[in-house]
Amino acid sequence: MSGYVGVFDLFTIGVGPSSSHTVGPMRAAADFAARLGPRAAHATGVDVELFGSLAATGAGHGTLTAVLLGLEGCRPDAVLRDEVERRAARIADERRLRLAGGGEIPLCADDIVLSPRTVKPRHANAVRFRATGPDGAVLDEAVYYSTGGGSIEREGDVAPAAPADAVPLPFRSAAELLELCAAERTDVAGIAWRNETSRRTAEEVQDGILRIRDAMDDCVRSGVAADGVLPGGLRVRRRAPDWHDRLLREDPRRDVAYAQEWVNLVALAVNEENAAGGRIVTAPTNGAAGIVPAVLHYARTYTPAAASGVSDGEITRVFLLTAAVIGALCKTRASISGAEVGCQGEVGSASAMAAAALAAVLGGTPAQVENAAEIAMEHSLGLTCDPVGGLVQIPCIERNAVAAGKAINAARMAMWGDGSHRVSLDEVLETMRQTGRDMSSKYKETARGGLAVNVVEC
Repeated sequence: MSGYVGVFDLFTIGVGPSSSHTVGPMRAAADFAARLGPRAAHATGVDVELFGSLAATGAGHGTLTAVLLGLEGCRPDAVLRDEVERRAARIADERRLRLAGGGEIPLCADDIVLSPRTVKPRHANAVRFRATGPDGAVLDEAVYYSTGGGSIEREGDVAPAAPADAVPLPFRSAAELLELCAAERTDVAGIAWRNETSRRTAEEVQDGILRIRDAMDDCVRSGVAADGVLPGGLRVRRRAPDWHDRLLREDPRRDVAYAQEWVNLVALAVNEENAAGGRIVTAPTNGAAGIVPAVLHYARTYTPAAASGVSDGEITRVFLLTAAVIGALCKTRASISGAEVGCQGEVGSASAMAAAALAAVLGGTPAQVENAAEIAMEHSLGLTCDPVGGLVQIPCIERNAVAAGKAINAARMAMWGDGSHRVSLDEVLETMRQTGRDMSSKYKETARGGLAVNVVEC
C-alpha cells in the first residue's frame, strides 16, 4: 500500500462537526500560519477564499471559525470547545485575529470569500490563503485541500515516496491482504499489529489504541450528559440523555434484548456531540464518527469474547486494528470524503470498518472479516451526502445509528458463511469510487440536493 495508512491515521482526535470541513481547514490554516514563521510578524493581512463544498456548507460545518482559529495557531487535537467559542466570540467582536498567536491582522468570518461554484480539479474541498505585508507584497500564498478524515494536502508539496519496505507487510488490496494473512498464518489484526509495531513500540501502540477508546468513551459520556437543542437553527433536540435515562431504568443489567437500543444510543450520543462541536474521534470521519464506537460497545458488551473474560483492552485492540485496515483500503482505493464520493465514502466506509472489526472479535477468519466489510459497503453504495442546512444533523445523526445496525448484521451474515462470496471487497470499493465519480455534485456535501432542498428548515 503506497503511503501506509495506519490506525493512528484513521483514528484521530479533533473537534466537531466535520473532519473535512472543520478539522482539515483548521489544520490547513495552522500549517499556513506556521510556515510563515518570522514573516507573520510583518503581515498586515491575510485573504482567505473557500472553494467548492467548503464554501457551500462551510457556515454550517464550522469551517469559517475553524480557519480563523487555525490562523491563530489552534490545532484540532488540542483545542477544546470552550476555547473555540471564546476565541470565535473575540474575533467576531474585534474583527481581528492574532496571526500565529502573535501580531493582530484585520480578519473575521465576514471577510472570508465563498466560491461554492468553483471546484478545484484536485478535490472539492479547497481553501486558498494569501498573506500580505505593509507594502502589499505577498509574503506567502497557498492552496490546501481537505481530503477527508481531517487529512490535508498543500498544493505543490510532493510527498516523499514510501519505500516498499516502509512497513514489513504492505498490501494494496483486500486480495493482497488475504494472501498475507494466509502466508503469515495470522489474522487481519495481526497484519496491522506487525506494521504498527514496526514504527512504534508495542507499548506505544497499545497505549495509543486505548487512548482512542477512552476518547470515544468520553465523547459518549458527554453526549448523554448534555441536553437541550443542537446549534445551527434547525432546532434538533438532543435525544441521547432521555434515551440513556430510559435504558438505565429498563435495562440495568445489560440484557442482550436491549443490545440494539444501546448501540443506537452510543451512535446518537457521539453524533449529537459532534454536531455541537464537541471533542470527537474521527472514525474515519466526524460525520460518521458514531458507527465504530457504537459497534465497539456491542463487541465489548455482548460478544462471546466479552462474556468469556477476554480483556476489554484485547477486544479493543483487535477491533480497532481490524477496522483501521479496512478504513485504509476504503481511503486509498476509493475515498472517505463526502464531498468527493457522497456519504457512501463516510458512513459506508465506517460501516464496513465496524462490520469487519466485529467479525474479527467474533472469531471470524480473514475471509469472513473481508466478507463482513464487503456486505456493509455493498449495501451502502450510492448513499448521498445531503445535510439539511449544511449541518451535520439531518440525516447524519440517525444515519450513524442505522449504519451501526447494518454493520452488526453484516458481521453476523458473514459469520454464518465460510468466507466465500461472489463479490469481493475490492470490487465493491472500485464500484464505490466509480459511483462517487458519476454522482451529481449536488448530492456530495453541497446542500443543493436531496433532503437538503426538500426538508423545510424552519
